[in-house]
Amino acid sequence: MTEIPILNPKQVEEPKITIVCSTLDKASQNIKNHLLSMREWAQIGCPCGGGCGNVCSIYEVDNFRIVEVDKYHIFQDGIDEKLVNCGLPTKLIIFASKHKSKDGRKLLTAHFTGNVKDAEFGGRPQEFAKAAPHALRSLLKTMQILAKNTDYDVSMESTHHGPTNLDIPSVYVEIGSDEPQWEDYVPGEIVANAIMSLDLGEVPVALGFGGGHYAPLQSKLLFETEITFGHNFPSYQLPHIDKEMIKVAFEKSDADFVYFDRKSMSARERERIGKIVEELGYEVLREGDIREMNGIPWEFCKHVRSKANEFCPGGRAKLTDSMKSEIKMLNLPCRECNCPKVKAAKIDRELLQEAETVDKGRVRVFLDSRNIAYLERSNGTIAHVIFSIDDECARAVVQDLTNECIKILKGQYEIEYIPDENILYIIDKKFNPELARELGVPSGPMFGELASGKSVTVNENTITPEMVYQSNRKAITLTNTINF
Repeated sequence: MTEIPILNPKQVEEPKITIVCSTLDKASQNIKNHLLSMREWAQIGCPCGGGCGNVCSIYEVDNFRIVEVDKYHIFQDGIDEKLVNCGLPTKLIIFASKHKSKDGRKLLTAHFTGNVKDAEFGGRPQEFAKAAPHALRSLLKTMQILAKNTDYDVSMESTHHGPTNLDIPSVYVEIGSDEPQWEDYVPGEIVANAIMSLDLGEVPVALGFGGGHYAPLQSKLLFETEITFGHNFPSYQLPHIDKEMIKVAFEKSDADFVYFDRKSMSARERERIGKIVEELGYEVLREGDIREMNGIPWEFCKHVRSKANEFCPGGRAKLTDSMKSEIKMLNLPCRECNCPKVKAAKIDRELLQEAETVDKGRVRVFLDSRNIAYLERSNGTIAHVIFSIDDECARAVVQDLTNECIKILKGQYEIEYIPDENILYIIDKKFNPELARELGVPSGPMFGELASGKSVTVNENTITPEMVYQSNRKAITLTNTINF
């Protein structure tokens, strides 16, 4: 490796991304060596003259800094404050570390630090460090890409161990799970590249509950959708988590919503934690909800979900592809409140229900082809409210949907419309076995003939379907004008 020049101590003006490496950690040294080989780093003396304690070496290049310490990472409580006081302002801390497990699997991980209960491995009891959700997402996704043709898996881990006393956002990135992997060239290079390729672009942040230590469902969502996770708590930790801890986890993660690995949680814990989340003013989103909003700014999704809950509590907003494309084209920041507000328009509830009963698929095809969002009730039926980001569009779609529902009903029933009263009559004619018997038609095949619209002959008398059909007229008072 090229010799790195040692420069005079200096005061850094802009906060940097600080990578903390430990001299006691073989995986950490592996990552550090790869980092140093990738760029022309400058080694600097400690700005405070060594008064910060256990800092051994400092290297800098561009927006990055490596700080090497002579203790294990888990015992670095307060290192953020030490760095700032030492003249090394920091905006993000990445702990480059080893991962150890009994199975010895080849694994690259990332996670946040905190203790739900005791502090057996550093930090303080019942305390969480400030998380860096967007850094976590970037590290994991880049490692997944770079590890594709290797025998290393990539996974998020749940929150565990120290340090916990950190107010600057931090994240662990690790090589696992035993000494052969810690010193392996391949994972060291992958992790170093993931760090230097860091992208802190914002996406919605979830707080996770349930599942195992490696959070398989949460990891899958992070890899496959445009969200990330803050602190995550596996099922075995849930009995020890109370309302105050959940509140702090939200604050430390800057989270937008909650995700449950529902099947791994007991009904009691789902209900208890769900109630706390609601009391704190947040939502629990299912996987379907997350995939539905994929790529859409969170503030807009939140607004749509809020409006949907006004009209259909417990319902689910379905954004069509056209609306998603329009919102994405606006290229709005994820967390700013300048998203367009949705406008609502209503179709006649009873008319929509009748049309959906006849041909639900056709109703959905119509809705999915428009630049709108619509509501699906928990039972799978469609609610009578249409959302758009434009008043005229919402009203026009409701008008067109009204006419489409009429066309659907005309294919099944006789339709009569009274324009002056704006009343629609649905006339349903059904075969009445009693009327047929009264005319001497025996039960059996002749009933089937009449029911299918054919005439039959009984004792030289012709019985037509009209003679044995009963008409039912249902009136619907429409709120929209219609065009036949």
